[in-house]
Amino acid sequence: MRLNPPKKVTFWVSIFAFVIGMLLAVGIIPGLAVIGFIVVALSYLLLVLGLIVKGL
Repeated sequence: MRLNPPKKVTFWVSIFAFVIGMLLAVGIIPGLAVIGFIVVALSYLLLVLGLIVKGL
């Protein structure tokens, strides 16, 4: 399997989503912590898809 470097936009969107997710995860409101961890997981999934799918 060949890995392709993700586009700059994909990389920065995943980094932005990671930062937002981490801010939600360590927040004061406990209900948002679960959403924060989900956003962090989705940002990682986006970055991995950017490596696997050509042109993403």
